[in-house]
Order: sequence, then C-alpha cells, then structure tokens
Amino acid sequence: MNIKKLIYFIILIISISLGITLTMKANIGVDAWDALAQSGSDISSIPVGTVMMLLNFACVFVQIIILKKEFKFKHVLQIPLSILIGYLVNYFYYDLLCNLVVSNYFTRVLLLLCGYAINAFVVAGIMMLDVVTFALEGACKVISDKYHLSFPKFRQLIDILSIVIVIILSFIFNIDLYVREGTVIGMLTFGPMIGVFTKFLEKIGDSNDKKSA
Repeated sequence: MNIKKLIYFIILIISISLGITLTMKANIGVDAWDALAQSGSDISSIPVGTVMMLLNFACVFVQIIILKKEFKFKHVLQIPLSILIGYLVNYFYYDLLCNLVVSNYFTRVLLLLCGYAINAFVVAGIMMLDVVTFALEGACKVISDKYHLSFPKFRQLIDILSIVIVIILSFIFNIDLYVREGTVIGMLTFGPMIGVFTKFLEKIGDSNDKKSA
C-alpha cells in the first residue's frame, strides 16, 4: 500500500467509526450487527467499541479455521482494522460525543441518515482501494465460497439472525431494544447509498486516470 492509499484508508476508517457512533447516538435503532454489539455491551458492561472488536475477532477466527494455510496477509489486516475501529468508536461514543443527546425525533432521523451516508461512502471507498475487507464481510465471503452459497443472501441471513438474537437478548436480560425503525431505514437505504457512492468514486477515479494519461 502506497502512502497516498494509506492516508485515504486511515481517513476512511476514522470516518466509518464516526458514522457508526452517529447512528448509535440517534437512538432510534441501528443496523443488525451494531445492534448486536450494543446489546452485548449492555449485558456485559464492556464498552460497545470493544464488543465490536470481539465480534470482529470471532469473524477473523472463522476465516482462520476455514482458510487454514490460505489465510493470507490481507486477511491478517482485518485484525488491526477491527482494533482501530473498536478503539475509535469507544473514543467518539464515550469521550468526544459523550454529551451529544438529541431529543427532537426529526433531528434523530437526520443524524441516523448522516451516519449511514458516511458508512456507505466508506464501504464504497474501501471497495475501491481493494486493500482489506471488513471482518464480517470477509467471514461471510469465505463461508459462502466454501459451501457454494450466494454471498448477498448469506450476508442478509447473518443480519436476520443478528436481529433475532438481539430481540431474544432484549427480552431475556431486559435491556433496550436496538432493533427499531432505524434498523429498517438502514436496510432500505444503505445498499442504494453504497451504489450511488461507488458510481461517484468510479467517476472520480476515471477522471484522475485521464488526467494522468
């Protein structure tokens, strides 16, 4: 990875950590994976970013088991990536934005959409850089390849299972339910936003290629 890519990569990781924090601060529900992390945090009293880190480590472990000798450096990079995101989410959520409390519902929705937009832009950017994948997506890709499953469908199945687990945990441990309208909003808007940002970044890339040619 050259210096320019590394700088872009670090900016993207800081951005997605902020985006995740904004969706949680909106407090109207988050995407399934983050809802699972928030539920785990409430139950264990472990900071939510640290729970995210542990969940991602589990995804990396799954890849190690399946890939074995084919577990390469690009897969190893998921470990420091997970640590960095977990640390930054803790910093944004508990320190920098600890006093951010939004009472107006419309503002909460805007905050949520802002967070989702940032995250979608980052996912599109990470895909363009093609350096490392996020641990969850990496695990889903490895499992779907090994068992000849459709990656999009299997990834969607993981979201559904996460939602079911979150709902069960909320009843068993009497904690807040983080699967709410914000979760539905994310399911409806996140994919299309990634598509929009991917096309936007591809146009920028093509424009830069023409200038350098």
